[in-house]
Amino acid sequence: MKTLITVMLILIASGCSIFPHPRPSAVHDFGYSISNAPSEINTSTQQSPITVEAPKWLSDNHIRYRLLYSTPTQVRFYSLDRWIAPPPELFEQLLNASGKQWHNPVTIQLQVFEQQFDTLDKAKVVMHFTAIITAGDKAKVNKRDFHLQLPCPTPDAKGAVSGFTQLTKQAVDKIQAWVATQNLASPL
Repeated sequence: MKTLITVMLILIASGCSIFPHPRPSAVHDFGYSISNAPSEINTSTQQSPITVEAPKWLSDNHIRYRLLYSTPTQVRFYSLDRWIAPPPELFEQLLNASGKQWHNPVTIQLQVFEQQFDTLDKAKVVMHFTAIITAGDKAKVNKRDFHLQLPCPTPDAKGAVSGFTQLTKQAVDKIQAWVATQNLASPL
């Protein structure tokens, strides 16, 4: 008995533990390359405003996921991983930092921004939004719904962050390509 107590005291004193050390919490964004960090971006005075709107439930910094294979109606959150800001703010910042030229005001109405698990070891990131562009007197309006998804490299928070980093950049390209096909120039 004395031997067991002695061994336990030595383990405690040395900092060793039979319990795993908890993983520290992490805060994420979509990442920026050195060449287009937000502090280095000069927004053109001719650039039209880009705004991202979202329902209240997307106005926090949780990284959301669903287990489609067991409880598809339950929205869950990662407890140790969060966005640095709400997804609509991060997406708006990415749109504005993209270096793309937006000749008309663009409004993005974000409806879905979550990771979805099809099985325990297979997940995807999903993003649904409507892009709206208006011209001059706001009488001309074009809109398009986008339903984007991308498989996650890993079925966890790290995979969700990595997937959303790629998916949001794809979304910027798809929005720009669609806006470029629209002819909403105001008549002279």
